[in-house]
Amino acid sequence: MAGEVNVTIVGNLADDPELRYTQGGIAVVSVRVGSTPRTFNRQTNAWEDGETVWVRCTAWREVAENVAQSLTKGSRVVVTGRLKAPSAYQSAQGEARASLELDIDEIGPSLRYATAAVTRRAREGGAGASAVAGDPWGDAPAVSKGASKPADDAWANPGAPAGDDTPF
Repeated sequence: MAGEVNVTIVGNLADDPELRYTQGGIAVVSVRVGSTPRTFNRQTNAWEDGETVWVRCTAWREVAENVAQSLTKGSRVVVTGRLKAPSAYQSAQGEARASLELDIDEIGPSLRYATAAVTRRAREGGAGASAVAGDPWGDAPAVSKGASKPADDAWANPGAPAGDDTPF
């Protein structure tokens, strides 16, 4: 949609992902990502940490379940998504604060300091349930090993004549 602010955040998860389900059975996960900028101070010849920025990130449906299954507290992640308008609130000590929120489009572990093993999940429901494994679109018909292909399908039987007796 036009006018949305898309951002990418690299940081660490503050807590384990919090997976919940709506009354309609839709999965939703919330994670807090903390990102601390580091700069090199040439005068002191040392790295200095800036102020940590905390962002509450939310994912829905299958992405939510994948996040809850794959990531844990402390995981370094790369998150891209749509930034929401900050919501203002007052802390318990009476300080005025604002929280940043992000609707997740993509999220994954950062491979800068770690490795990851990717496991593709099988698609559920719809055409994907009967699709051939490994078909990314889930629209290929399931063919059992003992099933024969239709005799009138020219593509299934490329060596058989298609019945066209064109002289040229």
